[in-house]
Order: sequence, then structure tokens, then C-alpha cells
Amino acid sequence: MSFYSPRAVAGLVFSLSLLATQAVAAGRDQALLEALRENGSITQDQYESLSVTDVSAEESSEESRPVALPTAAASGDEVSNDDETGDANGFLAKKIAAVISEKMDKEFPIKVSYGSKGFRLETRDGNWQTNLQWRFQFRFTSPSTGDPRTVSDFASREKSTFQLRRVRMKIGGHGYRPWLKYYFEVDLQPTRDSDDSSSNASARVIDWRVDVAKYKKLGIRVGQWKIDYNRERVDSSGRQQFVERSIVNRIFTIDRQMGVSVRGHLFEGTPADMKYAFGVFTGEGRGVANDDDNLMYTARIQWNFLGRDLGFRQTDVERTEKPTASLAFGAAQHQGVCTRWSSSGCGNLNGFTSPRNSGETDAPRIRQGQYKIHQAVQELAFKWQGFSFQQEFHWKRVLDRAQNRNTALYRSDFYGGYIQAGYFFSELLDVFPEELELAFRYAYVREPNEARQNVTVANRFRDNVRQEFTAGANWFFSGHNNKISVDYSHLTLDDDVVSRNVSDDRVRIQWDVSF
Repeated sequence: MSFYSPRAVAGLVFSLSLLATQAVAAGRDQALLEALRENGSITQDQYESLSVTDVSAEESSEESRPVALPTAAASGDEVSNDDETGDANGFLAKKIAAVISEKMDKEFPIKVSYGSKGFRLETRDGNWQTNLQWRFQFRFTSPSTGDPRTVSDFASREKSTFQLRRVRMKIGGHGYRPWLKYYFEVDLQPTRDSDDSSSNASARVIDWRVDVAKYKKLGIRVGQWKIDYNRERVDSSGRQQFVERSIVNRIFTIDRQMGVSVRGHLFEGTPADMKYAFGVFTGEGRGVANDDDNLMYTARIQWNFLGRDLGFRQTDVERTEKPTASLAFGAAQHQGVCTRWSSSGCGNLNGFTSPRNSGETDAPRIRQGQYKIHQAVQELAFKWQGFSFQQEFHWKRVLDRAQNRNTALYRSDFYGGYIQAGYFFSELLDVFPEELELAFRYAYVREPNEARQNVTVANRFRDNVRQEFTAGANWFFSGHNNKISVDYSHLTLDDDVVSRNVSDDRVRIQWDVSF
């Protein structure tokens, strides 16, 4: 039998090919190193440490050893891809990749990360930053989706439904300098009723603003946002203690307006620690130009009397280490066609003509500046080691200039308030999970009866009283960014005109998540 069998010849050819490939690869790697050195991607020291001729003695000795013929030449076994003849090339390739990765990490102009505000793109000099976050609320409600306000609302047909709430994209950051900040938010798909064909069903820009905040003591904000007036409304819907805000919100919120505000933080860290905000706005709500020369004026003063600022965020999931509290007062004045505002814009309370009727031929046209509004709020909030508390008291007066000053319909006063508290009982008893918070809220509204224009003079002085008793529980998977909320409400109405007391119960379950 011939010594040069076909199998032996094939093995020898394979071995020679492997050696040739190694030599070519080494030449390519050396050329790559020289190119990287010439264009400044690596330093001379890095070039020398990575050079094929400067591989460590151990690797060099391994390289200089004779390359054994593949065992396949004698045994017929397959050749392994992990043959030790490739160790030097693998070592060099890994070193090159590590150096390039390290240099890009240090010198590439953009940093990418993820935090509480979502995905972040930021320049290394810190002058430019963009945060992108997506969020949504998936809610189940039974037997009603809103807060019943009239006897007929309480008697309406019950319905249970799933809702997509606040499907939003949030983008914010700063540009040119860290103190020139921006933020805008787009509401992508608000859930609507089957018979609702309004424009509110489409995507809409609800917030857009720019802050010039070089100095803490004095800053300027321009754009459209939820006005700094009361805590419950300014608190993000994604930072709430319950599934939804209280029955007080619809009556007294100023909501989003377009305008300019002067704001600041004074005496920080002292017993006189104070934040302020004074603003001038169109007063027509979100995305609506003013129809006259009347403007809305607002003011808010917040005293952090324990020397620590209390931000706009409900619950104490962070377990605030030291007692932190605030006492605040707000006021607002406006004259226009609105008696209430919401994220949908300008509207009117029950019993007042809606501005949407102004273009209809069969309805009385609303004159410009028909309603003159004055309102004020007092607010108290506190957090400490898992316990949170907040309270508000509201007053609002609506003057209807279309009515005679001597009639009972000319002036309408509204009163309302709420008190709520929550606690992570795991701070007290180990039997409770750390992720669980239990909470309770009581709220009430005293308002003129909506039917007062169609009844006798004596009944025009009668009011309605609504109350809310709500118990809730939150399970925090990742703080406010990922949580499950459940609440149960008992709602009542005392209607003076029809002399009826009605009530209803409601259950809501919601998953609130931000990405």
C-alpha cells in the first residue's frame, strides 16, 4: 500500500492552507493596526502593545511551536475550529476590538442610557439631552367610567368597560445649555364613547414648554402646560395615589393654558424655603387662541416649612428619609366664555351655557367675556418613611354678566375639598409586602343646582352636595413607572331641588406603565 494515501495528502494540503491563512490574517491585522495609528484611533503605545511582533513571550512561544498535522490525516476525525494555532490571531483580534470599543466609549460624542425618564441621548459635553418615554394606562371600570354629577347620572344604565387611557409619548431634555429646558407630550389615543365623533378622539399635543432656568431663584417658562395652581392637578396622572383624581378636580382645575410664567425657589434648605409661580395666560384652554383682550392671571406660593422641597408626586414609594411638608396657596382670575377647563380645552359647568352653542342659530349667542371667574385654593401635603398625606380646600365664584346683577343667577359660588392619605404598612409590620400601599380619600363638592334657571326663585338659592369615599391599593413593580392600582368608591348626591339622596358604588382596576 502506498505511503501517500489520498487521506494523508488531503491532510497535508489542509495544514499548509491553514498556515498560509494565518500569515495573511496576521499581515492584515498588522496593516489594520498601522491604519488605526495613522488616523489617530489608537496611540503609539497601544499600537506597540498590539503589534504582531510584540505579542507576549508566552503567546510567541506558542506561535513558534511546530504546527502539528491535523489528526484527520491519520484517523479520519473532523478538524476542530478551536485548534490552538488560531490562539494568537484570536488574542490580537480581541485586543483590537477592546481598544476600539474603549476609545469609542470615551470619545464618541453621544451617550445612550436609560433611566426614570426613559431612553436618554446626551452629548458628552452635557449641553444637549433628549429623553424619550412611552406610557399608557389600561383600565377596567364598573359600573360607570366617570363621576356621576346629577340624579339622572346616578340612575343611568350601568356599563362595564375596558379603556385605554393616556396613551402618550413624552419627550424632554435641554439644548444649548443644561438650563435651557424643553418638554412636550402627545396624547395618541384617548378612549371615547361609541357615539363620540369629536376631534378629541384624535392624537393631540397636550404639553409643550420651554424653561429658561439658569438661576433657581428666578426662571421663565413659556408654552402650554398644566398651570401651577393646585397639587392634585399638577401631579402627573402617572404619579397618582388612586386610579383617577377626585370629584373636586372637574370643578376647580385650571388645567392646561398657553402663556408665560415667572417662577423660582427661594431660601432653599432653610425654614423659609419657598417656591413661587406667577403667570399670564390666554384663559381659553389647550390649543385655543384668545377671542378678546381679557387674560387669565394666576399665582401660587408654596412654603416648604421643614426646609425640604416637596415635589409634585403622590404616595411615598421612595420612603422619604426625613419629614417633608409644604403649605401652599393659589389664586386665579379670568373673564371669558369658560367656566371650567380640562385636557380637552374650554368648557362649562352644569347649568351654564356651553360656548359650543355660540355658533348655533337656535341658541343664544354668548357675548365675549360673559363669565368672570375668581377662585382660590389652600393646600397641605406631607411625606415621611412610607406615609403620605395631602389636602386641598377650594372656592370658586362665577359671575354671569349676561344676567342682571340683582338676580340670584348673577353670582354662583362653588366649594370643595379632599383629604387623602396612604401608607406602606411594611414599614410597620413585616407581614405586608414592600410593594403594597393602602390609601383612603374623602372628597366633597358643594355647587349650585344645575336646574336653578328653570325653577322658582326660592329654589335658585339651593345647592347640591356630592361626596366621594374611596379606598385604594397600589402594587409598585418599579415605582410609579410600573404599577397596578385598584380602588373602590362610594359616591353620593344630595339634590336640594328634587329633595333626593342618591348613591352608587364603583370599582376601577388599572395598569399604569412607562417604557
